Amino acid sequence: MSAAKPTKYIFVLGGVMSGLGKGITASSIGYLLKNAGIRVTILKLDPYLNVDPGTMNPYQHGEVFVLDDGSETDLDLGHYERFIDIDMTKENNATAGQIYSIVLDRERRGEYLGQTVQVIPHVTDEIIHRIKSVNSPKKYDVVICEVGGTVGDIESLPFMESIRQLSLEVGYHNHMIVHVTLLPFVKASGELKSKPTQHSVMKLREIGLSPDIIFCRSEYPIDRSVREKIALFCNVHPDHVIEGRDVPSIYEVPLIMFEQNMMELVNSRLKLDKEPDISHLQKFNERYKHPEHKVIIAMCGKYTELIDAYKSVLEAFVHAGVENNSRVDVRWVHTEKIVDDLSAAKTFKNIDGILLLPGFGSRGGEGKILSSKHAREKKIPFLGICLGLQCAVIDFARYKCGLNGANSTEYNKKTEYPVIDLMESQKAIKIKGGTMRLGAYDCELKTGTKTYNAYRKKKISERHRHRYEVNNRYRSRLEKNGLVFSGVNKNLDVVETIELTNHPWFVATQFHPELKSRINRAHPLFREFINAAVKYNTKVS
Repeated sequence: MSAAKPTKYIFVLGGVMSGLGKGITASSIGYLLKNAGIRVTILKLDPYLNVDPGTMNPYQHGEVFVLDDGSETDLDLGHYERFIDIDMTKENNATAGQIYSIVLDRERRGEYLGQTVQVIPHVTDEIIHRIKSVNSPKKYDVVICEVGGTVGDIESLPFMESIRQLSLEVGYHNHMIVHVTLLPFVKASGELKSKPTQHSVMKLREIGLSPDIIFCRSEYPIDRSVREKIALFCNVHPDHVIEGRDVPSIYEVPLIMFEQNMMELVNSRLKLDKEPDISHLQKFNERYKHPEHKVIIAMCGKYTELIDAYKSVLEAFVHAGVENNSRVDVRWVHTEKIVDDLSAAKTFKNIDGILLLPGFGSRGGEGKILSSKHAREKKIPFLGICLGLQCAVIDFARYKCGLNGANSTEYNKKTEYPVIDLMESQKAIKIKGGTMRLGAYDCELKTGTKTYNAYRKKKISERHRHRYEVNNRYRSRLEKNGLVFSGVNKNLDVVETIELTNHPWFVATQFHPELKSRINRAHPLFREFINAAVKYNTKVS
């Protein structure tokens, strides 16, 4: 009986500064491997001490990406899922907070038998265990491991040390290191500067790691002389310096890598001998660049200054746009500025669709309710997500059911008509982290509705992240006035989706459909929302 093939590891590390696109780099390599028939998964190691990003401000961290199992994770896991089309679990994201908590809990239980508990070996052993456990039981050929932050950060040192130890353990042909760095362009001298990359690699080598591939982020093409200079000072072959120039779409990055023989380099080092099929991605990008239509969608929320807070929504628009042969342009709308019907009409002039974004808190809430009212009355295609559904219900209760002052108890605890209320399961909760209704829940759709026609099936499962819901005491009154409850969770007896019949597309969901949109499969609700926007644009034109 032949021995099982060893797991291969690709470590994606970052230098110079954060935000260079390590997640896109890892995802793009994953895409090439997946489309070469290689079983691949990706793990994100985050050096921060938060247990997860669930309680972090979006301005600090960006979007919280929720998985089927209810884990609140880094937004890069959204990229992983979209590119390699597999559902991640809590095993795919580990934070320093989780690692240290596990080690300290073991120490309190006496599991270390009186040892002095130290970063090496106890913390590093747990990090190595987490890297390995993402492939236990073994079902993947390659594990890609991205480390958050920047090489040299004090909090990332235990993770780098763990990678050094694991690299020695698995051997030369079973691991490789991809280092993502910045090549800044200095306008005064008109040249790209390689010094930051040199210093970053120097710092990496001090830790005991050497890059096998250097992926250089740049606004400009990298000529041969710059590649050779980086190669000389960083101890790699010039062909192992890969240009990562800025591109219109993140979905071009795997193609850029492929053109520069990234797959050949990976095959050579890891002894894989596989070639990817990139034809679908080529067609996708061609359609993205040269669409037949264009629509403008108003994105209504309160974190509009930071687009990473809504990363999955933006990517879902890209996927849905390509499937509808349309470019989707976004107009950011800060709903605090919408105070009456007049300001709503001015804000939404020349708009083809309105999306009410998820969020928490009362700031901008009245503007969201007026946004829903405008979309409903003017028959503009509308999609509400989570809080967006709740605002749409408040709008309908106030202006169609005569419940003046109807509100959510999140906005007004003493409202006379609490059409949106805190879930019963949430009322006794004091601890904030990981206590919302999180993860995948079933939903049964009503046949003949727009939502059912989008999914083309009766039973669906979608991801949630919320504490408030439609108050069942008002359901019959809302229904009597024309609001359609097109999807419900029968086990919990909660509303999941609503819609209007006498409207081209007015649909809202308590769940987050954006979290399950993929590059090869746009989410049904986003696909149909953009389809309605294209038709609306054509009609108005």
